[in-house]
Amino acid sequence: MKFIIQRDQLINSVQNVMKAISSRTTIPILTGMKIEASEEGIKLTGSDSDISIESFIPQEEDGIVHVENIEPGSIVLQAKYFPDIVRKLPQNTVEIESDNHRNVTIRSGNAEFHLNGQDPEEYPQLPQLHTEDSFELPIDLLKNLIRQTVFAVSTSETRPILTGVHVKMEDGELEFIATDSHRLASRKIPLEQPEGKALPAVVIPGKSLTELNKILDDSEETIEVSVTENQVLFRTKHLYFLSRLLDGNYPETSRLIPEQSKTVVKIDTKELLQSVDRASLLAKENRNNVVRLITKENNHLEITGNSPEVGNVVEEVLADDVEGEDLKISFSAKYMMDALKAVDYDQVKVEFTGAMRPFLIRPVDDDQILQLILPVRTY
Repeated sequence: MKFIIQRDQLINSVQNVMKAISSRTTIPILTGMKIEASEEGIKLTGSDSDISIESFIPQEEDGIVHVENIEPGSIVLQAKYFPDIVRKLPQNTVEIESDNHRNVTIRSGNAEFHLNGQDPEEYPQLPQLHTEDSFELPIDLLKNLIRQTVFAVSTSETRPILTGVHVKMEDGELEFIATDSHRLASRKIPLEQPEGKALPAVVIPGKSLTELNKILDDSEETIEVSVTENQVLFRTKHLYFLSRLLDGNYPETSRLIPEQSKTVVKIDTKELLQSVDRASLLAKENRNNVVRLITKENNHLEITGNSPEVGNVVEEVLADDVEGEDLKISFSAKYMMDALKAVDYDQVKVEFTGAMRPFLIRPVDDDQILQLILPVRTY
């Protein structure tokens, strides 16, 4: 195998593929990165058996040549050393060559590295998903769906199913839902699905979606999402991102969402966020960063944070509108701030159904985004 490649292109691809490689894998060859050279270009692969990522660098694109002098072949290189070497090479082009004994030479400028490669035949074949169940959506929309929900997945392994995001498609809507049983985040988008085709609901590990979100560049281009029984594939022009799915039944979350509310507050998102942020500064002592909200007359809210040993903070905030019963409620400042950051609109309405019942946060003019938080009992 032999080729000469633009270093920037190689660095980008290597960084993407590294997100799937773990030093803690039980299969030794998976600590390496597979490199395949063909007439079309160079393909890099990394996997930890939960996530697999392939990145493709075309030989040329839009008239720009990325790779030249290609002699096809493949090799597996230690991912512990290869990325650092590529990053620190002196010139803009890199020549990579391997001989029949799997000795690899990497040249750039006056620098020359020799690495011992591993047998590419031992590297597990990535499953090629052939499935009817797929749909396409713009990349930036997918990134929004992930960003607005993934933070609410559970980090505890006691209920593994809650460490994933529930993705379902019904009645022409695609919905992402995440919950850790103390809060819930959901986002829907209208999506035309082909006649008579229903996609199976799946649970994608939160970790996979977080990594995918880091790799994808904001763009209007589309990404294809394909689902089988135990895997999901995200595919763009040069990227192939495969993740296992979580087994088990996701809890029925729709019944958590209160039907009617007793108190509704409409308020500027940023103002509420900053006020809760300030109140939490003195609420760090107790585990939950608990902040308290009390409705006052004339659309005023009082937001307080209190740690007996440290001190307290009281702030009055003017809401655009407060309707319904008076209310005193305590909640986790962190959950509230995460939810408000995910909303993406200037104004939110917060719907309360009593001091001990879950409350909802959503944009004033958009029902597609929903955040739910359980209050904290304070005595």
